[in-house]
Amino acid sequence: MSDIIRRDPRAEWIARNRLHPLHAAMQPTQHSWMGPNGVIRKNPHGIGFIGPNGIKRIDRSGAQQGGTTKRSAAVEVQLPLHQVPAPAFYICVVPDMVGGRLSSHDRDLLGLAHQLAGKDGAVLAVVFGEHKESAFATAGVDRLLVLEGDEFSGYAPEQRVQGLRAVDNQFNPRHWLLPDSRSGGGELGRRFAAALGERPATRIWQVKDQECIGRAGAGLQDLARPVARLILAAVECAEPVSETRHEALPVELSTTIARSLSRIEDLGAVAVDPAAIPMAEAEFIFSGGNGVKDWDLFHQTAAALGATEGASRVAVDDGFMARDRQVGASGTWVTARVYVAVGISGAIQHLQGIGACDKVVAINLDPGCDMIKRADLSVIGESAEILRALIAAVEAYRNDAKRDAA
Repeated sequence: MSDIIRRDPRAEWIARNRLHPLHAAMQPTQHSWMGPNGVIRKNPHGIGFIGPNGIKRIDRSGAQQGGTTKRSAAVEVQLPLHQVPAPAFYICVVPDMVGGRLSSHDRDLLGLAHQLAGKDGAVLAVVFGEHKESAFATAGVDRLLVLEGDEFSGYAPEQRVQGLRAVDNQFNPRHWLLPDSRSGGGELGRRFAAALGERPATRIWQVKDQECIGRAGAGLQDLARPVARLILAAVECAEPVSETRHEALPVELSTTIARSLSRIEDLGAVAVDPAAIPMAEAEFIFSGGNGVKDWDLFHQTAAALGATEGASRVAVDDGFMARDRQVGASGTWVTARVYVAVGISGAIQHLQGIGACDKVVAINLDPGCDMIKRADLSVIGESAEILRALIAAVEAYRNDAKRDAA
């Protein structure tokens, strides 16, 4: 056999194409690296070796990892604490907090806030009502202000604007940051800008060199303007905070929020048929693919969950779903908060279409498929059995809720 090393053009192309399903497998394994703050980060999935039976083993003696002595007990890496005892100024962030937790959009916003705060400023997060978030410190919050009260619950933009004006009077922040989203931040930010008499910078995706760069012309052009005091930022406007932890010290308002007679009455949520929601606007999508064998059970599960139905291209081509239900680069790009993929292997076009989804759940028989690699939560098993168990769990939960209400 020749000792000449041959190039593999296809492997080199896959290594350059980050959208290819095999891209990650072609990358050199990096077990540890140094972060920007000097903290050594480790890849927990890179530890171990593949045994003769194809099973991954972990050698705790350290021999397979290049060590000569037994490894000591694992020590949890403590991120460096970022403290601002006496802030020179504040950068106020008003996250959407959909479901009472920080979304990926909110974390991007906090990352942008720290870019503007630098070393002397502090990031102040303003949250309305009760929340379930416990990771404000690692998300980059230096000060936390929770405005509690029934007047802020539900759809109450007028009262929330009054609360933000009280925060503005007390802390006089250098910049206000709100997510330019459909979850409430976009409308609240524009109402607040009108109350302050400010011209907001909208759809901002980058802040650089004292300029805000936002989308314009139906998203086909970029518009640059000086950094505004009130910024409505888009998704991925900055890298989220990941290398430091922050104090998240609670603060309070020193004055009472002025209450005015609201001209808006919240009558509660209106029941909407999930099938009538456009795919691009749906927040909960239940999508089926070639692995679904019982489509009646699939439709029954989607109805029980109250989810909007979607499908892969294979399912649409086979006639099981309508063409407007197709998800992917050749169908509809979706931005759902929860996307459940049943029997979808994960073609590259489909993975492109769900790239902006917050949480992805995969139900599949193949543990090595690309959808399982993409998913935040995976369930390996026969889809019909899992869907029946899911329906039973939903019905039991609702029956318990009715019993408690009675």
